[in-house]
This record gives sequence, C-alpha cells and structure tokens, in this order.
Amino acid sequence: MSSIFNDLLTTPAHAQAAGGGLLSGDGIMAVLPYVAMFVIFYFLLIRPQQVKQKQLRGQLASLRRGDRVLTAGGIIGVVQKVQAESNEVEVEIAQGVRVTVLRDTIGSVITSASTPANDSTAKSADKNA
Repeated sequence: MSSIFNDLLTTPAHAQAAGGGLLSGDGIMAVLPYVAMFVIFYFLLIRPQQVKQKQLRGQLASLRRGDRVLTAGGIIGVVQKVQAESNEVEVEIAQGVRVTVLRDTIGSVITSASTPANDSTAKSADKNA
C-alpha cells in the first residue's frame, strides 16, 4: 500500500541534456528580455534626453542680447550682455536689476530675439514702416 502512495505522490526524474550555455536557444531566450528592455529605454528615455541636451547647448552657444531665458532657479530674465570669452551672462530680472549668471545655470531659452537689440538695420526698418 505504501508503494502506491509513493508512486502517486512522487514524480519520476527524467534525464535531461546538459545546457549549451549562453549561445544555446535557452541562453538567448534568457537574455532577450533584458536586451529588449534596454532598447525600449534607449529610444523612449535616453535618446530624447540627448536630443534635448544637444538643442539646449546650441541655444546657449548662440545667446545674444534680448533673449528671454529661464534660469535653473526659476528666474525669468532678459539677456543684456554676453561675454564670449567667459561663461558669464548678464541677465536683467527686473527694471534696473541685473545679475550675472553662468551659462550652465540657464535652463532654457524662452524666446530668442530675431535680430540683436543693437542692430541698426532693425531700427531703420521700423522707421521706414
């Protein structure tokens, strides 16, 4: 009677072939979800962030007087003076209040002046109109 219960409650062990390692079908299937997750993260998170950072670097390199900027601290101001040889930008945050900030602390360029504020062609075009 005990042999009947042992036969019903235990499963026989079958011999299995040795695994082929990473390059076998099972090894590739085990790694495939991780590769797929990395590809999804790259195209949904990493790549768009890289494009955004590249665009911001281009905007910061072409800063000029009259551009409205948002600093990392949340202050909105208008660029008054850009020093090409240094990393500093003078920003007017209120009438008569100017602060010097580093280019790296500018979070985004809100609006860009189409022509520099001291450009004489923009003034002459306004007079002719």
